[in-house]
Amino acid sequence: MAKRTQGRASLKAHPARERQIPTMKIRLIVMTIAAMLLVLSLYTLKDELPGRSSETFSSATIRQGSSGKDVVELQGRLRYLGYYEGKIDGSFGPKTKNSVTWFQWKFGMKSDGVVGAKTKLKLWEATKNWKPTAADFPGGESGTAAGGNAGNTGNAGNSGGDIGKSNKLNLSANDIKIMANAVYGESRGEPYEGQVAVAAVILNRLKSPEFPNSISGVIFQNLAFTAVADGQIWLTPNERAKKAVEDAINGWDPSDGCLYYFNPETATSKWIWSRQQVKTIGKHIFCM
Repeated sequence: MAKRTQGRASLKAHPARERQIPTMKIRLIVMTIAAMLLVLSLYTLKDELPGRSSETFSSATIRQGSSGKDVVELQGRLRYLGYYEGKIDGSFGPKTKNSVTWFQWKFGMKSDGVVGAKTKLKLWEATKNWKPTAADFPGGESGTAAGGNAGNTGNAGNSGGDIGKSNKLNLSANDIKIMANAVYGESRGEPYEGQVAVAAVILNRLKSPEFPNSISGVIFQNLAFTAVADGQIWLTPNERAKKAVEDAINGWDPSDGCLYYFNPETATSKWIWSRQQVKTIGKHIFCM
């Protein structure tokens, strides 16, 4: 009898094991769905905790040419951090791209100016206390963010305190900051006069109808500056580069009005050699 009972018990064990298989599959499916929902919630940046920002990005990728609510929020958050000082207009133009690229570089991400899930998440994490006001929407007050944290980016462009006194071009702090980046990336190691001349060339282009009408537009114009192409534009400028920008803004133009310059030892463009050469400062030839 004992043997028969044992046999029946053994036979009943097999269906039990068979029932465990679909149960494990169901658990795996549930866990997978839960994980996907968690990731989705992070990417869409939904957060309803008190004291957090009330706006959230959609899942769409934002890039130059984009427009709408996502761009409005992007500009608002960047302005809160001090990376963007333009109008909140919901239009992703060169100035917005420049601000995005700057933010990405500062936070150790790929600096491509494209706002995907990673950039959105990083930006959201950096602006959890941002609360949009009327100034953060199209038609609101332009300029620096109301109640923002512009100081977080290191007093952009505040090189000597004298720029504002004679800043006839009405350049923003970000304009001055990116100019210092360009001067440092293009001409560190050059004599001081040569660094001022590089800054002056940028300003001369700003005034010329042949070039974009904004500092970021001039600097980031396609193939305009080597430092942009090789990434050295994002190196942190020293005080010398900042002072060179200040002197150029205050009217010193060692280039004598030139719009171009190049290093004859490294220049590969035949076109640049065709320009009228005016003078040489350090390793750079300045031309019209």
